[in-house]
Amino acid sequence: MTDHEYEQRVIAVLISTHPGWYYEQRDLPGLPRWWATRYCPLRPDQRKAGARDVLGRTTLHGLVSALARHDEILHRLRY
Repeated sequence: MTDHEYEQRVIAVLISTHPGWYYEQRDLPGLPRWWATRYCPLRPDQRKAGARDVLGRTTLHGLVSALARHDEILHRLRY
């Protein structure tokens, strides 16, 4: 399996497990490579608890971890 095929499989899993996000890869110097942007904006109380509308990480694995932590934040708020 190539790196590209692996990345596409991980993105497919993210789409099925975190459907409220738009995923993209950007190759811009000095910026995170992988991005997830929420389709629906968060409420102020969710932002105050640490949830974000946009997550960016340098690795796909880092983005997966960030989304899992984000779910924990929203779960604690009973979102």
